[in-house]
Amino acid sequence: MPGQYFCARLHRHHIARFRFRSVRTDRKEGRLTSVATANTPSAAHAGAQPWWRGATIYQIYPRSFMDSNGDGVGDLPGITSRLDHVASLGVDAIWVSPFFTSPMNDYGYDVADYCDVDPLFGTLDDFDALVARAHALGLRVLIDQVYSHTSDAHPWFAESRQSKANDKADWYVWADAKPDGSPPSNWQSVFGGPAWTWDARRGQYYMHNFLNSQPQINGHNPDVQEALLGAMRFWLDRGVDGFRIDALNFLMHDPQLRDNPPAPPSNKQRTRPFDFQKRVHNQSHADIPAFIARIRALTDSYDAIFTVAEVGGDEAEAEMKAFTSGEEHLNSAYGFNFLYADQLTPGLVCGALAQWPEEDGVGWPSWAFENHDAPRAISRWCAPEHKQAFARLKMLLLMSLRGNAILFQGEELGLEQVDIPFDQLHDPEAIANWPLTLSRDGVRTPMPWEATSADAGFGAAEPWLPVGADNQAKAVDVQEQDTASMLAYTKDVIALRNAMPALSGGAVQSCTPQGEMLDLTRSGAGQTVRCLFNLGATTIPLHDVRGTIRHATNHATPDALPPYGALILEL
Repeated sequence: MPGQYFCARLHRHHIARFRFRSVRTDRKEGRLTSVATANTPSAAHAGAQPWWRGATIYQIYPRSFMDSNGDGVGDLPGITSRLDHVASLGVDAIWVSPFFTSPMNDYGYDVADYCDVDPLFGTLDDFDALVARAHALGLRVLIDQVYSHTSDAHPWFAESRQSKANDKADWYVWADAKPDGSPPSNWQSVFGGPAWTWDARRGQYYMHNFLNSQPQINGHNPDVQEALLGAMRFWLDRGVDGFRIDALNFLMHDPQLRDNPPAPPSNKQRTRPFDFQKRVHNQSHADIPAFIARIRALTDSYDAIFTVAEVGGDEAEAEMKAFTSGEEHLNSAYGFNFLYADQLTPGLVCGALAQWPEEDGVGWPSWAFENHDAPRAISRWCAPEHKQAFARLKMLLLMSLRGNAILFQGEELGLEQVDIPFDQLHDPEAIANWPLTLSRDGVRTPMPWEATSADAGFGAAEPWLPVGADNQAKAVDVQEQDTASMLAYTKDVIALRNAMPALSGGAVQSCTPQGEMLDLTRSGAGQTVRCLFNLGATTIPLHDVRGTIRHATNHATPDALPPYGALILEL
């Protein structure tokens, strides 16, 4: 039934099914205007460009942003209390990682109720307050949606596992054992071990691409699709402005349960059984774009909604294009071009940009250098003695790429990866594969707000993870007082991007690797800019460089790019 909320329970706030407001954008002044609407959403507003095209988006990991009640874990009221800081950066939107009801086996990515807030993070009223404050500050609000799997604590799964004949029997991926009792296929899970777990209640195996407490949704089932769309509608009706869809290419499997073939030989170390296969049957089914079209039809019925998919794997480029093609699929996608790259090279940048040519039917990319799953880029890509200079170059480069720029909380401060000892780890993947998998906990450490407070101003005497001494020294309160700080620099380059249409929405005219120098030219709205980046630790001399200098980083001049120096020239 279109429009029904398929949640663990129907929340009293939505019995009337009233849409609280839509959001319109004043492009010239960059403000959001709240508008009360009836329960039938209006069509998307007209405009030269949608608000999200070229947007800068700030990702917030709720557990680690700000703790309002002293329990050691960040929460929604904590986020709301610190939104002024985010708005001061000049970004367009926030993306809030999962805060839904969950047993937290995978820290929120194991959802037990798509339509409620886990008490650890607050209440639905707290979420409404967050949205209202964000909109008052001119920030759009994006939230995560995790559609490929739920928690095994979700009522859907509790019903599904009871028998082979109940109403939700086919809402998950179940299969009989082989005659010898072994799993139905050779599929392996991302976090290690087989992607199948035996369930005695049904006398069958259930599939899980991740933890065995994250059973795989049967995305082929029309009732499941309707339920997922109902969950999305629930949050649209609360006023969210878009969604980041997690692990979307895992939504559908091969119904024939054919074995995955072995992966070709590789020089890269394999730390999990998952790495030994070509994942062609457990994920990435050809029917996924058809469901995406249903998502787009729903979001298009609301005002200015933005959708972006996370897509990883060996076929990420092809899948990202399929998921964003034309006007009937998602608005954007991002892959792992940079998130797990060992080095930042000119060839890597040009290769990533080349995947998204400005052609009819090709989608719009989004880029992130770090996030809640990927280590801090400053700790991956440069030697310790160059961290300060490199952090600035990295930020300017991100703001110069064609596409949306996604910042992870603390990136504006130049935060580093924190080394978390084994006895303090929470990340299930890192624990299972210790010490060969770099812990995701090291990037998820609490945000440092105050340099001299025992808890770095996070709000708890004992945060769930250590802040890290080096990161605490880079706290917001210290950098706010320093016009030469990384925080001040971040604000400057975001303002530069916003002021230059060639950077925020222009085409890539050329991208050329020249040794360790990246030469990128972009144009749009009658403006052409040339961006020169030295991605190395030695000075690069320049010759016959022309144009008006709009920005220079790390003492760059038209004659030379010092280590990690950069120039933005308007031609």
